[in-house]
Amino acid sequence: MRITLRQLEIFCSVASAGSTVAASQALSLSQSATSAAVLELERLMGVALFDRVGKMLRPNAEGRALLPRAAALVADAQAIEQQSDEVGLRLAASNTTGNYVLPGLLARHAAKVRRTDPTRPPVASHVRVVNTTEVAKAVARLECDVGFIEGPCHEAQLDVLPWIEDELLIVAARDHPLARAAPAAEDRSVRVGKAALRQVAWLMREPGSGTRESVEHALAPHLGVVRASVEFGTPEAIKRAAAAGLGIACLSRWTVQDLVVRGGLVVLKPPWPTMRRPFSIVLHARQRSPAVKRFVDFCIADAASAKVGT
Repeated sequence: MRITLRQLEIFCSVASAGSTVAASQALSLSQSATSAAVLELERLMGVALFDRVGKMLRPNAEGRALLPRAAALVADAQAIEQQSDEVGLRLAASNTTGNYVLPGLLARHAAKVRRTDPTRPPVASHVRVVNTTEVAKAVARLECDVGFIEGPCHEAQLDVLPWIEDELLIVAARDHPLARAAPAAEDRSVRVGKAALRQVAWLMREPGSGTRESVEHALAPHLGVVRASVEFGTPEAIKRAAAAGLGIACLSRWTVQDLVVRGGLVVLKPPWPTMRRPFSIVLHARQRSPAVKRFVDFCIADAASAKVGT
């Protein structure tokens, strides 16, 4: 098929506006490009579509016959484009990002959408919360459109985009021996040494977790291999176990901040610099739909806005 939707859209605009000049302004095109599109459409159809009346262009008999069919095709194409705006995305998120970061992000995105178009549905139709390894696999298999991870990505076919920065905190119950070793500072923290940290029970995530991999990578230069006394499948379970006195844990500030503020957990400050890690967005190399691009652009802009505001 040689006739294009763009040619039909320009034809409809010229028929409505009465001139190529007015149509070009409505379509944000040059007048020469608008005229060329009409001439090419007439050439492909083998007939003239307009009569000139003074400075105005009026559809002739062939143009009037074409106009309703062309308008219907253009309207259908616009409806298809609108459908791509309204499609619900399938998201996958690691436990920390899915439980503590993504809900607020989706709420801010929904608020932005409502300000511009109250009829638009939520961007996400489904959110899967699993560990980092499973998030990457789901995106690699095209089971999910966008992934949010908190550890390294080991799927070669995925693109990894920097998103936000996280801080890892070592925490213990307020009546834990390490927490009682020195008075807590105003920020509810206690300084501890390497020897003490080597001798206590550690609570860890399961293998495959981004937090587990990040924690092992952060602690290894200072403590060597840290072995878990108990492994849990979620950061929330580790946090609660640490608050109950089962052991100490190294978790995201996002995860533990509420119990630290309430006094249920005390931050143990080790003799090395603050431990930080990146949270990332992962996309399949072939996944670049307009809806995905718009949502990812919002996520990046939202992160930049939060960083500026801190």
